[in-house]
Amino acid sequence: MSALARTPLFDLHRELSAKFIAFAGFEMPLHYADGIVAEHRWCREQAALFDVSHMGQIAVRGEAAARALEALVPGDIQGLPLGRARYTLFTDDSGGILDDLIVTNAGDELLLVVNAACRAQDLALLEQRLPPSARAVLLSDRALLALQGPASATVLARLAPGCAALRFMHSAEMELCGLPCRVSRSGYTGEDGFEISVPAEGAERVARALLAAAEVRPAGLGARDTLRLEAGLCLYGHDIDRTTSPIEAGLAWTIGKRRREEANFPGAARILRELREGPARRLVGLKPEGRAPAREGSEILFEGKVVGRVTSGGFGPTVGGPIALGYVPAQLAVPGTRLALSIRGRAEPAHIVDLPFVPHRYVR
Repeated sequence: MSALARTPLFDLHRELSAKFIAFAGFEMPLHYADGIVAEHRWCREQAALFDVSHMGQIAVRGEAAARALEALVPGDIQGLPLGRARYTLFTDDSGGILDDLIVTNAGDELLLVVNAACRAQDLALLEQRLPPSARAVLLSDRALLALQGPASATVLARLAPGCAALRFMHSAEMELCGLPCRVSRSGYTGEDGFEISVPAEGAERVARALLAAAEVRPAGLGARDTLRLEAGLCLYGHDIDRTTSPIEAGLAWTIGKRRREEANFPGAARILRELREGPARRLVGLKPEGRAPAREGSEILFEGKVVGRVTSGGFGPTVGGPIALGYVPAQLAVPGTRLALSIRGRAEPAHIVDLPFVPHRYVR
């Protein structure tokens, strides 16, 4: 793993006995001593601290920044209020998804958080497509922490009392441990929580201060994945990619009325047609009826015929059994539809369920 990049918290992870894996070019903690399931459950019950510094943080600056970014995404960026964050997508001309991202209106700049595996291509896209009046800057001197779980607001308020006033997808500059930080009430676990952008040189100081709280334990990528799967949240490169459209993926809500009327974003022809007529396939929640999980790539069968494949799958600790996401023909995408999943060479019974598997607990 010597060629892999490391986040500013690498030494802390090693001190905490993390088990590391290679992920998106980084050496990242998969889990700590207690294991994935324990970390997952602690996040649901108390507060878990995740290092997500491998994610790309990019600032888009210039007086035309919002208008320029709107040319690359279907989301309403010009209408994004000060201090608010919005989930959106980079789409291509065929309506496929290049990446999903969070955009925050920080006043004099837009702050983007993009996927680790896509940050180089996203930065290149911005540099190529932004007009001279706007520019993109990779914030390589920033780390990113995610404090997630029902106790997260109580814990963070001890360091930054103003965080309690934030609501889901609201963001503000705050001081933590003497450091200027950007705190957003957001995350990718389905739980209440915060993402904290902090100067890299102070990341360990902030992380240690949070971990000093009795309610907080460290958690790795394993628990982050099981939590987001139970929350029915798409993972780029698995549930969404260049071959999937926002409408197929159940992300029509990311395209506001004005953007639909203007139809001036990449892939608008296909995406708006699917909005009107419906897509040929849809992403659905799948519940195997046995105990064996269906992994990514497993065939989805209906009346003995392959109709799709699982895009994410595993054991849901809160659900208490296996769960999965996958695409099926639109006419089958109805909760209660019975089908089968190919698991270890056997067609095992399953059925389609409503998403999310575990209700979201965002503070709105």
